[in-house]
Amino acid sequence: MPVAAVDAKRLRDLALLRRVRDRIDREYAQPLDVEALARGVHMSSGHLSREFRAAFGESPYSYLMTRRIERAMALLRRGDLSVTDVCFTVGCQSLGTFSTRFSELVGMSPSAYRRLATDQAAGIPACMAKKVTRPIRNREAPPRPSS
Repeated sequence: MPVAAVDAKRLRDLALLRRVRDRIDREYAQPLDVEALARGVHMSSGHLSREFRAAFGESPYSYLMTRRIERAMALLRRGDLSVTDVCFTVGCQSLGTFSTRFSELVGMSPSAYRRLATDQAAGIPACMAKKVTRPIRNREAPPRPSS
C-alpha cells in the first residue's frame, strides 16, 4: 500500500476516533457501550478499542467512566443531590461500580468527597474548583496512608 494511502487511512481513522470521543463527551449520561460506539463509526468493537487506546491512551470505557466521574464531582460539589441520584444522573447503572470507580480515580468515596468538597469549595469560583478537582486520567489516585 502506498504511503499516501496509509496516511489517508490513518487520518480517516483518527477523525472517526475523534467522533467517538466527542460522542462520549456529549452523551456520557446515556447508556453507551463499546459495541454501540463502534457501530456508530462502522468498526468492530475490538478494533475501536485498540485504535482508541493507541490514539488517546485509554480504552473507550475508561474514557467514558472518567467523563462520568468528572460530572459526578461537579454535582457532588453542589451538594443538593444524594450520591445515588448523582450516580444515575451521570449514566451509571450500578451504585457499586460507580463508587468503586470514583474511589479509584478520586481517592475517596463519593460521600466523603461530597462532604469534603462542600466544605473546601466555599469561596472558590466554580471554574477554579473544576480545574483543581479534576480526576487524573491514566493514573489511579495515590494510595491513602493507613492509620
